Amino acid sequence: MEKYVVLVAGGKGLRMGGEVPKQFLPIGGKPVLMRTVEAFRDTIPDIHIVLVLPALQQAYWKELCQQYEFDMPVQMAEGGATRFDSVKNGLSKIPSDVSGLVAIHDGVRPFVSSDTIHRCFDEAEKSGAAIPVVPVVETLRMLLPEGGSCTQDRDHYRLVQTPQTFRIDVLKEAYLQSYHPSFTDDASVVEQAGHPISLVEGNRENIKLTTPFDLIVAENLCKT
Repeated sequence: MEKYVVLVAGGKGLRMGGEVPKQFLPIGGKPVLMRTVEAFRDTIPDIHIVLVLPALQQAYWKELCQQYEFDMPVQMAEGGATRFDSVKNGLSKIPSDVSGLVAIHDGVRPFVSSDTIHRCFDEAEKSGAAIPVVPVVETLRMLLPEGGSCTQDRDHYRLVQTPQTFRIDVLKEAYLQSYHPSFTDDASVVEQAGHPISLVEGNRENIKLTTPFDLIVAENLCKT
């Protein structure tokens, strides 16, 4: 069974406060995106990697690869106006006659564990759609329309991570739908198409690097 991962890395990194997009920032002496590519290649050596980047960033990525002597093969796809469009562009690089599994992963989640990757692919092979989640450990309060707030039972909630992993045919069919603002991730697209989603255990270190504080955490994770 063929296995693919589409790494979506179209962020501008505005919340990082710098000019370099967050996927290219160095952590532990290596750009974030390279660490993410390595996480999947080290876990599944024969996986096909599709890297989705804005057209204006692709030349910079190639420069970084030369600078860091990074030669892991990836296929490039162009980022779109929305994450939905970017994923769709990435999926288009998978030949129509290929059957297997595809994971969609945030390029700025470099600390996904091998165990999480394997759990996602194993469950997707059985059920067709699997996403990694972790428990909510802090108290939740819901804002009420009339004002005020109330406590929610955190045991009823999970935090969703990536890689969100699917049978290729399931995900491609789901992405034939028109874009809707409610599509906040790939699971929501597949769910809207009528396919149930299975949950698997994620890993707490699998954070999405979004703010300068996240970079501090990332530097420390690189040391462990």
